[in-house]
Amino acid sequence: MLPVVRSTARAVRRPTAVLAGVLTALLTLSVFVSSPATADPRSDAAPRNHAVPGSDDGRLHSLTHIGDNLWQATAYSAAMDAEIPLSIIRPAGTPAGAPTFYLLNGAGGGEDGANWLAQTDILKLFADKRVNVVIPQKGIGTYYTDWIRRDPVIGQPMWQTFLTRELPRAVNTSLRTNGVNAIGGMSMSATSVLNLAIAAPALYQGVAAYSGCARTSTLDGYSAVRGTVYMANKANTDNMWGPFGSPLWTKYDPYVNAHKLRGLSLYLSSGTGTAGRYDKPGLQAPGAPSLGEQVVVGGLLEAAAHNCTSAMAARLRQLGIPATVHLSDSGTHSWRYWQDELHRSWPTVAAALRR
Repeated sequence: MLPVVRSTARAVRRPTAVLAGVLTALLTLSVFVSSPATADPRSDAAPRNHAVPGSDDGRLHSLTHIGDNLWQATAYSAAMDAEIPLSIIRPAGTPAGAPTFYLLNGAGGGEDGANWLAQTDILKLFADKRVNVVIPQKGIGTYYTDWIRRDPVIGQPMWQTFLTRELPRAVNTSLRTNGVNAIGGMSMSATSVLNLAIAAPALYQGVAAYSGCARTSTLDGYSAVRGTVYMANKANTDNMWGPFGSPLWTKYDPYVNAHKLRGLSLYLSSGTGTAGRYDKPGLQAPGAPSLGEQVVVGGLLEAAAHNCTSAMAARLRQLGIPATVHLSDSGTHSWRYWQDELHRSWPTVAAALRR
């Protein structure tokens, strides 16, 4: 089958690798630290961590209906010895046999105000859809991966183990799903979702990556990852995948390992970094950075994401792997555009979940 690649813009010229890396690293974190550190007000409505610490019964804990189609729960991770908070959007009537769409937040891990619930219309979008949407509200600056050693600041995150083994077991049991899954993410987690799909090829049928960078083993990709992790929580990526040039930086490079995505329904997107329809007064997402920062900082960051996404799309074409790619002709690294991409990608994700 020939690859299906749809694009609405031509790729912009790729900047020098080192410059791109420095810009991406610094700008990623400028966007992150400018995000409001205010929690989603709905999060206080549900109890937290009511499960007995260390209890791994393979089920969700403290599953609580917040209102309409929104629920909250925790899932115990034996790998991290922690209860991980979850926001869950369930279909009306909570029927058995629905598929699951795992959706990851960006650099803030959902622990700040920059998350899918607070800044998009996700509840409205999924109000009439027969799917469980599971959003972990933790993971700040971890790249949702397994770290190779304990970091003195954040301990030893084991997100790949949690997301590919522990969480699906608890979700499938407690929500009575049909075991069919897809996964999506934006910015930092757009890299993560590709890696998770590569690591657990039988777990997901579809992947959606919005405004991310599918390069980690190049100097610019490494710089972006290292900068994001450090500025998010002052952690050291040497404890994540080792020093630059270590084998894990290649193992977790989706561009290098793109052939392992064959057979999945793929959706990739980014803007170009130029100001677009939402980069105007009154049209930003709630709690967004200043308009000037969104246009300048978010613009430079999205331009870097555009280069990464264009390169990944070309790689998939080279390998003959079908993908739906939306390269907009404008748009910055900000939530209104990710909301649009969530809507635009849903037909691709939904088709994967019907397999």
